[in-house]
Amino acid sequence: MKSLKSMLVVLLVFSFVIPTFSLPLVSAVEDSWITLEPMPTARSGFGVAVVDGKIYAIGGWNDGYLGTNEMYDPETDTWTTKEPMPTARCYFAITVYMDKIYVIGGTFGEKDIVYVGVPGVNEVHDPVTDTWETLEPMPTARAHLDANVVGDKIYLIDGSAWPFGQSAGGLNEVYDPSTDSWSTKSPMPIGVDYYTSTVVDNKIYVIDDGFSETPISTQIYDPENDSWSDGKRLPTATFLAAVGATTGVLAPKRIYVFGGSEGDNVAINLTQVYDPETDLWTTGSPMPTPRWFLEVAVVNDELYAIGGYNGYTPLAVNEKYTPREYIPEFPSWTLLLIMLVAVMVVAVIYKRKLRH
Repeated sequence: MKSLKSMLVVLLVFSFVIPTFSLPLVSAVEDSWITLEPMPTARSGFGVAVVDGKIYAIGGWNDGYLGTNEMYDPETDTWTTKEPMPTARCYFAITVYMDKIYVIGGTFGEKDIVYVGVPGVNEVHDPVTDTWETLEPMPTARAHLDANVVGDKIYLIDGSAWPFGQSAGGLNEVYDPSTDSWSTKSPMPIGVDYYTSTVVDNKIYVIDDGFSETPISTQIYDPENDSWSDGKRLPTATFLAAVGATTGVLAPKRIYVFGGSEGDNVAINLTQVYDPETDLWTTGSPMPTPRWFLEVAVVNDELYAIGGYNGYTPLAVNEKYTPREYIPEFPSWTLLLIMLVAVMVVAVIYKRKLRH
């Protein structure tokens, strides 16, 4: 009887220990797209941010400046309306730090007037309380730029100063959320606006997508030593593409550049993939819906391409891309169930042996 008890104890321990590890399953849908529930509000020039596995689509433009804040839950494929952004605007920088969403800069104005001006406004949203707070504004008001978090700082690099069509000279301004203050770091060697960017291994990759008059470039900023280096340029120039990066947990570390325009507002659906380790570009399965001025959010190393323009028509499209070599997590509750069943089976077998 002691051996039965010992066996049961061991199996129960395994049933709780094993789920703490991620066991992979081979995915049959890698390098593929599926269409999901569209955004309630079609738009472009908005921003997306991910907090606690939920995607927040904020602001943008659709026949006027928007403060709209809509949350998407990938698990249920549903959208929920949240508290709108205080300053309706588009073409701003957006990022997440400590589970709060920072929205900085952009353009704003009256409903029927495009490009009235550029505010340096800095507003933060707390998804837990669904409230907004106004913080210290960006020193140099800009639009068409990105915000990237490395460590405990938020980096806002270059973008468009007023009037548009001109970069801010490679300006690199850094926001410290802990002190609500700004500082300046080493400027980007080649100034660009209307770019795409993301973070891999604590380095910021700024990818010029071909709109600027300067040569197309991939410029890499290392905040640790405040220095810049060059990467291989984007193979196909695309105006106002969107970017996202996988973490290496469920898919290899890669940077994905989706869509954009090849000129004259002709949208494309190209997927361009960059490997930061080898400095090489490849292509992936194209987006189902060609578009530009879209946004990309990454949840569990899958990429959600949302909204944008097809020609001059704002879209609400929501399409998910599963990268090559993607391996989904084995659900912990499944392992627990398997182990509990195993315990029961062993107990039954052992009891039958005792009867004989």
